[in-house]
Amino acid sequence: MKPKVKEKQKKRIAISIGDLNGIGLEIALKAHHEISQIVKPVYCISYSMLLQGCKLLNMAVPENFELYDVEGEFTIEPGKVSAQSGRYAYNSFMMGIKLCEERQADALVTMPIHKEAWMLAGLEYKGHTDLLRKYFDKDAIMMLGCEKMYVALVTEHIPLRDVTTTVKYKTLKPFLLDLENSLSLDTTEKIAVLGINPHAGDNGVLGHEEMRIIKAIKSVNKQLGFERYIGPIVPDIAFTPHFRKDYRYFVAMYHDQGLAPLKALYFDESVNISLNLPIIRTSVDHGTAFDIAYKGQAKTLSYLNAVQSAISLSL
Repeated sequence: MKPKVKEKQKKRIAISIGDLNGIGLEIALKAHHEISQIVKPVYCISYSMLLQGCKLLNMAVPENFELYDVEGEFTIEPGKVSAQSGRYAYNSFMMGIKLCEERQADALVTMPIHKEAWMLAGLEYKGHTDLLRKYFDKDAIMMLGCEKMYVALVTEHIPLRDVTTTVKYKTLKPFLLDLENSLSLDTTEKIAVLGINPHAGDNGVLGHEEMRIIKAIKSVNKQLGFERYIGPIVPDIAFTPHFRKDYRYFVAMYHDQGLAPLKALYFDESVNISLNLPIIRTSVDHGTAFDIAYKGQAKTLSYLNAVQSAISLSL
């Protein structure tokens, strides 16, 4: 983390607490002192739920732990998927969005939710990004990574069988343009766009979906007036050390194509960033880790990096 920032210069960062049956609260408590040196964290959690979690963790409430009350009191059950914890995580997230909309916070950092808990709570959203997309009626882009490597996802939480019918020229072109407009990159930096099929289709031998990708890349580069996007790249070589020497940014066609290599390489330090939205939102790049909830084993690096990313994006 960077050195301590003067109080008047600190950004106010809303912290959505995530699923309280998971590791989010432990991470927030462990990292509070460190992030308070550079931002003013505002936690979306009620005092009674905070006390309950602190008791389970055998931790004291840190000094200057500013709260915004969230509705939905329930009994925390470490490691359990429940509708109550899902609803509370949703309420906390919506409070964070509200704080950003009302300019009471400069950015929103989210702790992990559990998608099944949201489903049990009767929520239609598949996750944070899906909710943001529908709430703001914007084509939010999910990008994950760290300074060494970022991966933007064309499709996210959909079945693999639906990927080839979802990735079309008419959707991929605006995606690439929105990604360009969301990133502040030098015109010399290239972004690698992966193919869908093995060997990127081998010129039609293994599939024709790559023709859509080629068309979108050519059209976008022409509109930009310079060559930003390169591809389609053969997926099984895109994340090799030799290839990554020349690229930091990658566009993956589906969830596991991009996130499996990213998490294999940078699991503890990666963050989740929502682009192309009217608010700034970053998140940890890991799940609720129910297996270690309230055992004192949660790591804070991804969260610390998410806070740093939120600061950078809000400047």
